Amino acid sequence: MTSEPTPAARRALVTGATAGIGAAFARRLAADGWHLVLVARDATRLGEMATELTDRHGHEVEVLPADLSTDDGCAAVEARLADGSRVDLLVNNAGISLNKPFLRSTADDEARLLRLNVHAVMRLTLAAVRPMTERRDGAVINVSSVAGFGAVMPGSTYSASKAWVTNFSESVGQSTQPFGVRVMALCPGYTRTEFHDRAGINMSKTPEWMWLNADDVVDEALRDLRKGRLISVPAWKYKLAVAGLRHAPRRLLHAVSRDTRGRIGRDES
Repeated sequence: MTSEPTPAARRALVTGATAGIGAAFARRLAADGWHLVLVARDATRLGEMATELTDRHGHEVEVLPADLSTDDGCAAVEARLADGSRVDLLVNNAGISLNKPFLRSTADDEARLLRLNVHAVMRLTLAAVRPMTERRDGAVINVSSVAGFGAVMPGSTYSASKAWVTNFSESVGQSTQPFGVRVMALCPGYTRTEFHDRAGINMSKTPEWMWLNADDVVDEALRDLRKGRLISVPAWKYKLAVAGLRHAPRRLLHAVSRDTRGRIGRDES
């Protein structure tokens, strides 16, 4: 099944494209005949990914090294979305988490999380949907998280940033639908990627059944995008989890929260 029943000349821009869900999107879209613009901080890994995809599929792959937690990085990608060859699909995948509780964090670390998880998503979405709505065609997938549906990580601000991404995407998606442009929040649960390792988060106690495969997440995301959904939650186990997060009493959720990466004891504060 292809990701879009459209000509092979269509182009996607994927941020955070060298690992995890971003890399899975890049490989799937390249296999489906899309041209690509790949964005990440690591120029070497970008080049390796571009070579791999070009050799395997023979389609055009541009690379754009950029740190999206900076204004200059965001501006470079905004310029590519506005002035380069048209981009038909934007995948905002780049994001970070912090392996520290808010009480032990710093303003600089929290600001970097917000710049990447929130500010960059807003800026690039805006840059993409303006030309898309003018030509009445295009789509944006903003990678959020099941964590955004509830404060399930005591002391962590990651879930708050993802709550913003989900709400933002759903709201903007409603406003762009009349122009033929789809905006969707992708909200996976725990997914096998480099994400937790890069953040220094020990996930060894997470049960195997809770993990998702990045390729499966991408497959379901693209199916939901074709269906015009504003929010995509891959896998039935996480759909049920989201229902619980939305409707269970808050006091119960707080009592059973298991992710303790952000907890801090009273004697440690």
